[in-house]
Parts: sequence; structure tokens; C-alpha cells
Amino acid sequence: MKAAAYIVGPMDGPGAALMDLARRLGFSAVLPYAGVAQAEQQSARTPVCYFLFAAVPDVGTLRSVAEAIRFCPSRRVRFSPLIYFSESPSIETITRCINMGFDDVITMPFTRARVAERIDRQVGQSHVYYETPGYFGPDRRDRVTGPKRAAETRAGGQFRRLEIVRNLMSGVTVLRDDFYMAPTG
Repeated sequence: MKAAAYIVGPMDGPGAALMDLARRLGFSAVLPYAGVAQAEQQSARTPVCYFLFAAVPDVGTLRSVAEAIRFCPSRRVRFSPLIYFSESPSIETITRCINMGFDDVITMPFTRARVAERIDRQVGQSHVYYETPGYFGPDRRDRVTGPKRAAETRAGGQFRRLEIVRNLMSGVTVLRDDFYMAPTG
């Protein structure tokens, strides 16, 4: 597969298992995450970079990495798939990942076929992203775990709605980029 996988999190235990799984999935490069600058350089060689996050005791500790990726100036990095591998199907963990802009949360079992199918969903089809002052990521308004506050439901101020397609050969294409303002009254 002409895509790179960055493993985010500890490189032992869940991180080591995730690195092994990524290699078996056929990514052209599997690397430990070492910052956005490295990912920007890699995206010149492999237009799509996946960020695979290993399970950690407190998913909140991943926020700074998720924000660095999501708010990166490089379109190829900014729109990269962020996938968290959770050891339990906790609604709290899933909600926190959604609020950080993750594209997917995969829970055990992490079988090769199941993970490959979820990874394949990230390319070749349209995805809608929203950008607000504090959020950039997939549209999650229809999810049970989706945000409840007005600003997070896109009714509380200005926001951008972007429709994208990821392609393993050419990278990210923005199909639509619409800016919305709250009505003045």
C-alpha cells in the first residue's frame, strides 16, 4: 500500500503490537511518530500518512499530538486519518477521541481483516470535515457520542465545512470548502 503508518504512543506493549500489525497490513513505511515535521517530509513520498494511536491509560494524553496533526498547515498531514486502537469499548474513550478529531476508534479484537477494512474506509470516498476555533475533524454530529454544546454542534458561531477525498497516489483533494457565519440578529 502506498501509504505510511505512524505509530503514536509507547513503543512497547500496545505500541509494539500495533507496529507489527501495521507491517502485516502492508504499509510502505511504518514508523514511530517523531513529530509533525517528519510527517510533512514523509507525505512528499507517500501522499497519505495514517496516524495509528496505541492504547494508553488516559486518552487525554494524546490531545497534543492530535492537535498538532489536525492544525498542521500541510493539507496532507492535516487531513490524515487518525485512528485510535482501544483495548475497551468505553463510551468515554470514544467520545474523547471524537472530540479530538479522530477519524475512527477500533476496539478489540484487532484482527488483520477487520483493521484492514476500517483502514480502507479512509481512502477513495468522500469525507466531511468541520473546522471551528477549537475543533478540526470529521463530522460527528450524528453520533450518540457527538458533542452537545452549541459551538460544537455547528450552531454556535462561524465554521468551515470541507468535503475531501484521500487518494493513495495523489493525496488529499478538497472537493468543497464552505464557510458559514452565525446569523446576526
